[in-house]
Amino acid sequence: MPLDSRKPSTRTSLRLHHFLALCGLGSRRACERLIESRRVTVDQVVIRRQGVGIDPAIQQVAVDGQPVCLERKVYLVINKPRDVVCTASDPQGRRTFKSLLPGSLGERVFTVGRLDQASEGLLVVTNDGDLAHVLMHPRHNVEKVYLVWPRRPLTPEEEQHLRRGVRSEGERLGLDELSRDKDVYRIRLREGRNRHIRRMFAVVGVGIVRLKRLAVGPIQLGSLRSGGWRYLEEREIQALWNYIRCREKVGETRLRIQKPGVGIQNLDVD
Repeated sequence: MPLDSRKPSTRTSLRLHHFLALCGLGSRRACERLIESRRVTVDQVVIRRQGVGIDPAIQQVAVDGQPVCLERKVYLVINKPRDVVCTASDPQGRRTFKSLLPGSLGERVFTVGRLDQASEGLLVVTNDGDLAHVLMHPRHNVEKVYLVWPRRPLTPEEEQHLRRGVRSEGERLGLDELSRDKDVYRIRLREGRNRHIRRMFAVVGVGIVRLKRLAVGPIQLGSLRSGGWRYLEEREIQALWNYIRCREKVGETRLRIQKPGVGIQNLDVD
């Protein structure tokens, strides 16, 4: 069967982008981009389309001419400081998240989602493409918790505006919880748009001095020092997968709520 066939050739086949993700080359979407850029070969044949099925036991996969293979799964958390970027390398010479990890870490890892350069706090780092895919997929609505230090306190009207949601750059941005402790705000949200919180505060005319992420799903930053890292414990990894399964059930329930002849209803409040 030709390599560019969309159907796997055997029952033991894996989709190529899935295999690449299991090898620690990024999320499934990132691995699809590797294929799109024609950097991936199978048995020395350049793959030019998505959906190719391979058998890793008998076929050799390479990226940029370098063979790839399955790696042991690695799960870490980092307390990202400000002025660190979430890419493995940076053409501008900025400090990357990998500079925070030990040189002895042999596996190729990537961040699950991102924090912008000026933000700090919890980053989940792994080479598990499956985990990254489900954590970042919008249907799972993974909750994240942040602390925000604005340039000035919000007025009651501005707080209400943020709770109702705002429009920014043609997108509707919302949050699930906004609470205040003196001059610091605690925000919980399930969406994850680019610079989400900063854009929301900008709409009401309030700049942000500091933004820190405390949690992703059940994973907590805790007392990990700025710039520090640690491996996730087995119980934390299990708690993360259990959390994802619960979110999947919630999503399936939402999809079943629909009116005859109308189709799936959007349950989000506009």
